[in-house]
Amino acid sequence: MASVGGFLVSPFGGVRCFTRHRFGVRAQSSEGREGSTVLSSKGSSTVVVGTQKNQNGSLVKEEKKVLLLEVEEKKKGEAEEGLAALWDDGYGRRNVEDYFVAAKEICRSDGGPPRWFCPVECGAPLKNSPTLLFLPGMDGTGMGLTLHLQALGKVFEVRCLHIPVHDRTPFEGLCFLTARLERFPPPSNFPSKNPYCALEHAKFLTTELVKLVGEAVKLEHALSPNKPIYLVGDSFGGSLALAVAAHNPTVDLVLILSNPATSFGQSQLQPLFPILEAMPEELHVSVPFLLSFIMGDPVKMASVNIENRLPPVKKIEQLSYNLTALLPCLPELANIIPRDTLLWKLKLLKSAAAYANSRLHAVKAEVLVLASGKDNLLPSIHEAQRLAQLLPNCKFRVFKDSGHTLLLEDGIGLLTIIKGTCMYRHSRRHDLVRDFIPPSMTEFRYAMDQVVGSFRSVTASVFFSTLEDGKIVKGLSGVPDEGPVLYVGYHMLLGFELISLTDEFLSEKGIALRGIAHPELFMPKVESFSSEFSMFDWVKIFGGVPVSASNLFKLLSTKSHVLLYPGGAREALHYKGEEYKLIWPDHPEFVRMAARFGATIVPFGAVGEDDIAEILLDYNDLIKIPIVSDYIRNMNRDSVKFRDEKSGEVANQNLSFPVLAPKIPGRFYYLFGKPIRTKGMEKMLKDRESANQMYLQIKSDVESNLNYLIKKREEDPYRNIINRKIYQIFYPPETDPTPSFKP
Repeated sequence: MASVGGFLVSPFGGVRCFTRHRFGVRAQSSEGREGSTVLSSKGSSTVVVGTQKNQNGSLVKEEKKVLLLEVEEKKKGEAEEGLAALWDDGYGRRNVEDYFVAAKEICRSDGGPPRWFCPVECGAPLKNSPTLLFLPGMDGTGMGLTLHLQALGKVFEVRCLHIPVHDRTPFEGLCFLTARLERFPPPSNFPSKNPYCALEHAKFLTTELVKLVGEAVKLEHALSPNKPIYLVGDSFGGSLALAVAAHNPTVDLVLILSNPATSFGQSQLQPLFPILEAMPEELHVSVPFLLSFIMGDPVKMASVNIENRLPPVKKIEQLSYNLTALLPCLPELANIIPRDTLLWKLKLLKSAAAYANSRLHAVKAEVLVLASGKDNLLPSIHEAQRLAQLLPNCKFRVFKDSGHTLLLEDGIGLLTIIKGTCMYRHSRRHDLVRDFIPPSMTEFRYAMDQVVGSFRSVTASVFFSTLEDGKIVKGLSGVPDEGPVLYVGYHMLLGFELISLTDEFLSEKGIALRGIAHPELFMPKVESFSSEFSMFDWVKIFGGVPVSASNLFKLLSTKSHVLLYPGGAREALHYKGEEYKLIWPDHPEFVRMAARFGATIVPFGAVGEDDIAEILLDYNDLIKIPIVSDYIRNMNRDSVKFRDEKSGEVANQNLSFPVLAPKIPGRFYYLFGKPIRTKGMEKMLKDRESANQMYLQIKSDVESNLNYLIKKREEDPYRNIINRKIYQIFYPPETDPTPSFKP
């Protein structure tokens, strides 16, 4: 095993970077005792270290300077490169069984205090990555991110809090001191009759969880004051994260709360807690099995590493095998949460919920709440709605089929959720261009299989491109590989063409298109349409940015492949009889910007909307219906206006979604015209006439592409879905794609 990087975080703010071979580390505890060595077997992959402090309860100045220098040296050695499209995020390789193996390893003979550890699976993050601190739930192991570590480790410096099984560190304040004073009496040189000295000794023994996490936050903020600090809190950890945020209102914090336990007082299981306290030790062995079904959905836990594209019979076989392998792990919960620890954690949950709720008014951090629809432990959806109303900068997402242990169940990866909700950033302000993380292979497959569904199969899109010599060929070989490239085309009805377009560019070219989208998609009110993770979130994951000159400038300056529709929403929500009609501005809006960076402009056309749907009622029809007209006027009055009247018909923002009637599906066709090089055409920056001529040329090329496809698709024998399906019976599309017309 290669050497791995770890760190040491004191509850009083010290951070120590180090290199260790293998996984054995002996740590000095915060109580001055030598902590037990935590060794790893082949199944474990974490580095665990303890905390230490001197007799004064803080690190000496000289040691602190050395620690800060070591941290800076580590950051200087980080990787410079970014992530490519379809990068490997590792999601699905690890499952709940791996969680139990790691939890068993870390809990074995561990009598030390709470401490931070860095999971080896995370590897080295990209340069200038923000720090992510994971705060665990009732288990306290810190292994709750097992399924997400490889993905998070690419773009975060991940550190997890471990609270040992037998640790009794209070949540906050000088509480529960009597038992600790009995266990660790004051030294002989303490004046026994001096209550102040006894109190100081008590402070030395007591390290509150809020203070421990708060000191780590303050140190990270001191090292990188311009970067946000992420606190991911699971259940109990959610209450802890809110309490820390309330104590640090001036620190730039981003809170990701998974089913936070702030609603513990309204738990459906409140009547059972007194029974657990009175339950004999002999019967406690049955409690873990009860908890396993209350806290999570075993089927979703066992479905983590099952490939969605497997045949149904194979899926059932794999699920049965995973469930069988998972059952022997359940008794380990009795070791992770023994009886005394369970009773302690219930008291801790109660105090944490009360403390966090009393300080919600002081939370200024950016907050994202993840709520499960099948949470049998807490009323998580109701709590997410409550927090969204009380906290000034809070949003939430609902996962209706998930249980309490959301982060250990099959579904969408945590990094994907952070990206889709625009929560990932490197600095104080979120930048959709600079902070963009290309879609991973898992995200691509999930979106195409689960979100898009059978759309690809129904439309069976065909792509053509034009080479430099003007020859039209099948595929995207005529499309430039190097950016910056500006793809300018026709916006089909409701933007149907975007799905196949994104799919093909990622599959064939490995290029993530950065689509210039309507600003409404990025406004907070869009979330009112659905509290679930929706298509609006996937638009952001796959590179959508709101239309603006500054965003186009930044995209071209970073040599991106930019997708631009001059017709915008007016073209995508066109009226009857406007199929394949370009509704563009009267003056060029992008040509001179492209020339500024020497970008290659590729005009393209897409047809097929009239083969899948027919407009029954458009805006002109709907505005005549009394109740509907009021709704449309209100919607348009509150919409974002970013074009003036000089832009012509495209500036008409009186829009509404049309009423459609589906047809027997035809086929989608795309043609990318001959690339137009703007490199060396800097004269257009000052010559408006030259820019306008090129603009008209691009518009003419798009219209020519549309006319070409409309004419040539009549020669396609498999344009109709029935003919395609008959062909696919004998020639599976995976090995022999359904042919089309010859260009």
